[in-house]
This record gives sequence, C-alpha cells and structure tokens, in this order.
Amino acid sequence: QVQLVESGGGLVQPGGSLTLSCVASGLTLNFLLYDVNWYRQARGKQRELVASIGVDGSVTNYADVVKGRFTGSRDNGKTSAYLQMNSLKPDDTAVYYCQAKYFRYEFWGQGTQVSVSS
Repeated sequence: QVQLVESGGGLVQPGGSLTLSCVASGLTLNFLLYDVNWYRQARGKQRELVASIGVDGSVTNYADVVKGRFTGSRDNGKTSAYLQMNSLKPDDTAVYYCQAKYFRYEFWGQGTQVSVSS
C-alpha cells in the first residue's frame, strides 16, 4: 500500500519557521524516480504548487509568493522530502500536501495544516 505521510505542520507566529516532512512508503517504483511536489490549499482557494523537487534534489519551481523564504529538499535514502519554511506570513496558512509523481504514477499525502497567526 502506497503511503505519503506529511508531518511538521502546526501553529506559528508571523515571521516564524516550520519544516514539513513527507515520508513515502510502498511506492510502485523506486522513490528516486519520482519528482516530489509540495502543494498547498487555503480555505476557499484552489490548490497551488509551492515547490517542485527533482530526482536529483534540485528545485525547479518555486511559487513567486514563497521564493526566498521556502526551501525544498529530499533524501532519497530515507524516501523523504522536506519543505523548510521561513519568514512565514498569515497568507501561508493552508493545508500542505506532498505529491510523488513519475509519468502516470501519482500519489498524494493526506496533508498537514500550517497556520500562521499571532
């Protein structure tokens, strides 16, 4: 059974930091074949792509609103991906999801809530 499990969300004050983790298990193919994408969805809004992490760990796409504040990374040996989030703003409040994607193979985690509020 394929599982992607996100963790690390929570309540943080503006300007604070959080690191999200995504651990994959049971994937059909080797984890290192998959791109890992971080998405978020705020209440009442569409899901948006936050960062795309390639198989070599390079991040090819950051949403403009998070550039310079968020950093994506991965550890293939641990079948894990991470999203380091700094200088958090109230507008970053959302459920954050990780996705593992390789051609037609696509898997999602259940999401982790990030709330930024004073």
